Amino acid sequence: MSSEIAVDLKSNPLTLWNGPLGLPDFSRIGDGDFAPVFEAALKAHEVEIEAIAGNPDKPTVENTLAALELSGDVLDRVSAIFWCRAGAHTNKTIQALERDISPRMARHYSAISMNAKLFARIDDLYRRRDTLGLDAETLRVLERTWKGFVRAGAKLDEEGKQRLASINEELAGLGAHFGQNVLADEADWALFLDVDDLAGLPEFVKSAMAQAAEARGQKGRYAVTLSRSIYEPFTTFSERRDLREKAYRAFIMRGENGGDTDNSGIVAKTLALRAEKARLLSYENYAALKLDDTMAKTPSAVMALLEPVWDKAREKAAADEAELQRIAAASGSNDKLAAWDWRFYQEKLRAEKYAFDEAELKPYLQLERVIDACFDVANRLFGVSFVEKKGIPAWHPDVRLFEVKNADGSHRALFLADYFARSSKRSGAWMSSLQSGYKLGKGSSPIIYNIMNFAKPAEGEPALLSLDEARTLFHEFGHALHGMLTEVTWPSVSGTSVSRDFVELPSQLYEHWLTVPQVLEKHALHFKTGEPMPKALLDKMLAAKTFGAGFATVEFAASALVDMAYHARADAPSQPLAFEAETLKALHMPDTIAMRHRTPHFQHVFSGEGYSAGYYSYMWSEVLDADAFSAFEETGNAFDPAMAERLRKYIYSAGGSADPEALYTHFRGKMPTADAMMEKRGLV
Repeated sequence: MSSEIAVDLKSNPLTLWNGPLGLPDFSRIGDGDFAPVFEAALKAHEVEIEAIAGNPDKPTVENTLAALELSGDVLDRVSAIFWCRAGAHTNKTIQALERDISPRMARHYSAISMNAKLFARIDDLYRRRDTLGLDAETLRVLERTWKGFVRAGAKLDEEGKQRLASINEELAGLGAHFGQNVLADEADWALFLDVDDLAGLPEFVKSAMAQAAEARGQKGRYAVTLSRSIYEPFTTFSERRDLREKAYRAFIMRGENGGDTDNSGIVAKTLALRAEKARLLSYENYAALKLDDTMAKTPSAVMALLEPVWDKAREKAAADEAELQRIAAASGSNDKLAAWDWRFYQEKLRAEKYAFDEAELKPYLQLERVIDACFDVANRLFGVSFVEKKGIPAWHPDVRLFEVKNADGSHRALFLADYFARSSKRSGAWMSSLQSGYKLGKGSSPIIYNIMNFAKPAEGEPALLSLDEARTLFHEFGHALHGMLTEVTWPSVSGTSVSRDFVELPSQLYEHWLTVPQVLEKHALHFKTGEPMPKALLDKMLAAKTFGAGFATVEFAASALVDMAYHARADAPSQPLAFEAETLKALHMPDTIAMRHRTPHFQHVFSGEGYSAGYYSYMWSEVLDADAFSAFEETGNAFDPAMAERLRKYIYSAGGSADPEALYTHFRGKMPTADAMMEKRGLV
């Protein structure tokens, strides 16, 4: 990346955020603006780092640790906007820069971590830490900073430092390519259908497919896409087995179709580099490196959680499969149950057992009402309120902006939400921030965003969600609250800056409030009549809460086990997809269920290092969230004020300011076992 354009970082719209409410002025930001600003911001950060490292004064918390934490502000700003665009509204210009800037950023941060003079100052503080009179949060930040430097190679010799920097740079480039390849496969594939092909599909599915076809220039037809918001309901309701199979095969083959977008080689190279990185840093394997700063600590602790859950899930799935085969035979099918049949017959089994299907719920789960429910729960638990601000531009016209206020009316945060699927957005759902909240220096208030991929309705029609989509919205909003409610001093422990297997607790816990009866009674209103969900339907839905647990747990746990198998070995498999198949065979994976994320499109693990050797963390956090919600159930009030205050203080606002086990124990009084989680899932 290079540019000859002079950039004034003090006045550029990417770094001077003088839009409404302190947002960036997105109306003044063009695709071509990022490269020169990145160039200038990287250089500015290098100057700041050299000033800290070369300070002749004795290291202090203020002139070293605090200075380091507050450095790179302009780089943080341009990065925040760019990575938001790269995920939520990309194009060829953004993608080209992403491929260029990812390794450049890795190289930049490697250089900081391996700066000998800078580490010497951090090391000096670390050695004197018990004599500095530090408060608990500052001590934790110092210890995490020192350990971060060591894990990033600060103690390696010069040759080792250079090799590690090269590995990090190459891994960053591979991760960017991986994600772009998956996006290309998803954007390029569509199965166009006509009216005669729609047997069994409810109106909400047909409407979403019609919108998808029109967006792809095929008005009057219907498109199955690889967005889960269309793919999953299509394979649940379509009576056309041949079309279900086509959609299923396209879905599981994302990233494995040969040609320029095939991820097989990227995965092999990524695994080899990660194994080498672990060896350089004297870890037994990459999983040991990644788990060193988590609650689990070791691969064996992860397996101790996953293996018993896997055994119970396979048992449950086997019993369910026999039932599905029975229903298939009763409906006249002589075919052996296949993976593209599971959702279809599972829905029929649900109807048989509980006398309702998912389609009955949809009219009561309007997107607007579910958003209101998210806000209402947050208000009742934590006293915060949300006021929508219209007419303020963001990265796409679909983005909505809300000002978040404390109970006394003062400003707390900004929340942006981007709900609908489009070809310029990567699949899935996530939370991130344009700006985190902290008190150090001049302080900063949170600017948090959620990204979803719901099917966009026709003009004037309401967006209707499945129960799973409504849970996803609550889940990501739980992450958002973790970012918005933060009350810490130091930026590096703000909000969701916690260990990977603790970060999912606030999000997964928040999902529980979606199905609290008084929340559904208030917000689950029929989109046409405004009538609340009938009690009989509500009761059936709650009774069926754990229905399909075998399928859901097998597809998740298989992904977590394969992730751990890749990374808990000293070497790397030269043929990862063959290794995936061997691992699943050894696990006795049912051939009627696919991994939730197969290797070639497993973006959690291969599109960057975020959840690598860490996909298990959803289940680890689920052990905590099942136990945490039990704390409210034990009071008899899902909104118990005293419990809500403990939840706010020790979970949602504490960030990474203390050890997560200590935080959870402060909240609950003890650490949980996996029993509550397995009971919640319906596995015991």
